[in-house]
Formats: sequence, C-alpha cells, structure tokens
Amino acid sequence: MKELKILSVNTSEKKGTVKKPVDKIILFPLGITGDAHAGDWNRQVSLLGVESIGKMEGTAGRKFKYGEFAENVTTQGFALNTMHPLDKLISGDVVLEVTQIGKVCHDRCAIFEQAGDCVMPREGIFARVLAGGTIEQGDRVEVESRPDDKEHSRA
Repeated sequence: MKELKILSVNTSEKKGTVKKPVDKIILFPLGITGDAHAGDWNRQVSLLGVESIGKMEGTAGRKFKYGEFAENVTTQGFALNTMHPLDKLISGDVVLEVTQIGKVCHDRCAIFEQAGDCVMPREGIFARVLAGGTIEQGDRVEVESRPDDKEHSRA
C-alpha cells in the first residue's frame, strides 16, 4: 500500500487567493472548516505533492511556499497525478475520495503570470470528504486504490 506524508495543511477564506499554512485543518462532510472551497461539490479538498512543486521550482527558477498553488494539503511520497478517481486517502478518522485529477484553470493565476506555467491544473488532485476529522503537518496518509483497479492496487 502506498503512503504519503503531509508536509503542510493550508486554507484561505476567499477563492482565487493563495492558501496560508495553518496548524491543522478540520474536515467535515462539506470540506474544510473555514476554507472558501468548502461546499456540496466534488472539489472540497485540493492536494499537491512536493514532487510537482519541485518541477515548477525548476521551471520558474524560484522556490514556492506551501499553499502558493492554492492546495489545501501538500504531500510527499509520490506523484499524486498517478492516482485515479475513487481512490481513497485515509489518515486516522479522515477519509477522502479522489474525485478529479487536474482541472481547467478558470483564469491565468499569479503563478502562471510569473512563471509561464502552473502545475496544479495537470498534477493537483481533488477530493471530497467521506469521513471527517483533523489532519495536520506530519500526519501519514494511506492510499487505498479503487476496488476495480487491479493493476493500480498492486502499486
């Protein structure tokens, strides 16, 4: 079974802004308490791996802070965009279900304007909350492959 480490948890009160690292996030059926993206939809929680952030640092020639790509959870362990919808992310009582890999950007974000590219639309993943609880920096996350994906579950 694959495992991830949480490097940072991040929130913002307004959509379209950089998320700021916080001590912990509290997840409930509609997303993250106090985060602008909470709601009854498929992108309640966004995740981006440090592996993807590293690619952008090479392209942009600068370091990025956790949350700068508007991700709620920054992870380390493997490229998140290799996951599949319906895979589960489990940390303690928290269970997230992957709903989407990447997204169509609504506009040219600040990162794109500065660097000419942004990795979140290609490599960020989105999830909905199946079971709430609290997660924080340093927590471990187990990845459970969707049941019908035999090849992926061997990873």
